[in-house]
Amino acid sequence: MTALPPDKPLVLGTHTLNSRLIVGTGKYTTFELMQECLEASGSDVITVAVRRERLIDSAGRNILEFIDLKRYTILPNTAGCFNTEDAIRVARLGREILRGLENPGADWVKLEVLADTRTLLPDPVATVEACKQLVDDGFQVLCYTSDDPITARRLKSAGATSVMPAGSPIGSGQGVLNPNNIRICLEYLKENDPDYPVIIDAGVGTASDVAFAMELGCDGVLLNTAIASARDPLRMAVAMKQACEAGRHAVLSGRIPRKLYATASSPTEGVISRSLG
Repeated sequence: MTALPPDKPLVLGTHTLNSRLIVGTGKYTTFELMQECLEASGSDVITVAVRRERLIDSAGRNILEFIDLKRYTILPNTAGCFNTEDAIRVARLGREILRGLENPGADWVKLEVLADTRTLLPDPVATVEACKQLVDDGFQVLCYTSDDPITARRLKSAGATSVMPAGSPIGSGQGVLNPNNIRICLEYLKENDPDYPVIIDAGVGTASDVAFAMELGCDGVLLNTAIASARDPLRMAVAMKQACEAGRHAVLSGRIPRKLYATASSPTEGVISRSLG
């Protein structure tokens, strides 16, 4: 088999990722299952909620005991924060924890500033303000946001290392509900800056959602619930890895145009039109 031309790696600020799939560590029934799924996903960056409720399990074990800090770069996130001040405080706490662990993820953060507990949609005003302050504080900020192109553009102007629009609400499993908005986000964010990284974050339900997000032209996908809450999380982790790779290959290949009528796969020249007998 002829080797494929090499793909460019995904670069997020000073971090270079081998995998374009970023996975979370929450909602798993056991730390052991989480550990297996992280490995099966092929991800080299995993996100951990600094404010999570289950940093320690019922047996007194710390989640960090089940994460190979030499293998994975940790992306701390501010999940559970509902105002700018809380998000900044949690981001700084994550930085100090990872500095103590000597993990290279200490210099970045996945910023989430949520508007309410029912939708878990981002508060656009608070998110932009928190992004500005964290950038000024030396963070490389990866911003969770809605699929609104105007907010996405403002976050990039605020200094975000990556803008991460939601495909649909967190944990909903609805996939990419508004692909046209994602296309406009990509257009706005990559105009005059084609390598600017745009990552779908939230709402993924299954492998086809990941492939579709990549085929739209997104640079990566971040997900958690779709693996952790699947009937067979380990098998779903493998599916997500393969879907991310397939979607990336597809967008680099260039799909054929959609046509109203059929186009024959075989040539029509030289077709036998009647019996030779």
